Amino acid sequence: MLGIDGKVVMPKGAPKSKVAATCDYSAEVVLHGDNFNDTLAKASDIVELEGRIFIPPYDDPQVIAGQGTIGLEILEDLYDVDNVIVPIGGGGLIAGIAIAIKSINPTIRIIGVQSENVHGMAASWYAGEITSHRHAGTLADGCDVARPGKLTYEIARQLVDDIVLVSEDDIRQSMVALIQRNKVITEGAGALACAALLSGKLRQLYPEPQNGQPDFPGQYRSLPGIANYRFVDA
Repeated sequence: MLGIDGKVVMPKGAPKSKVAATCDYSAEVVLHGDNFNDTLAKASDIVELEGRIFIPPYDDPQVIAGQGTIGLEILEDLYDVDNVIVPIGGGGLIAGIAIAIKSINPTIRIIGVQSENVHGMAASWYAGEITSHRHAGTLADGCDVARPGKLTYEIARQLVDDIVLVSEDDIRQSMVALIQRNKVITEGAGALACAALLSGKLRQLYPEPQNGQPDFPGQYRSLPGIANYRFVDA
């Protein structure tokens, strides 16, 4: 759109709809690797060989600041919110939202959500140091990051109040519920926050009634994949 020559590196399994949408913005898409680490390594190689500027997907102050504007929008709409529930991949989204919200109202709880299959941030947060965790793929492929960033981890360690894990079935049921009840077609990463709510995982932590705001970062899922979901009669 700005006439800037850009390359976007994605895993080979990236949804075709995302690849097509990225190409529509005149970016060149490079498909490489089966996971985030492989893709990141390829992006680093391209930067070195072609002399390009690397824009990190999450572990960057400006990226985090940009995502933090979501926190400001939440407070504009729900000033009396008790909990804000945020999906986590590499941690940029929750880091930005946590900084924005806690700087205005530090009593609001920031709760992260990750898949049981891939939860590097949760493992690091509970261990008190950066570590990796990935034992299988996840339907929340937009959050398929085995190891958090150094900056995002430090922010999460200081400002995030809790992180819960949900199963793949929890994610699937959340995606179906959003389609049936809210008429929203979302990717797995976008359904993580609702999965934490609908599965009862948050109720176990906070049994008292709360005002909560789930965050939906991804609402772009390839339509053919929806045929594999299990729908429940209303």
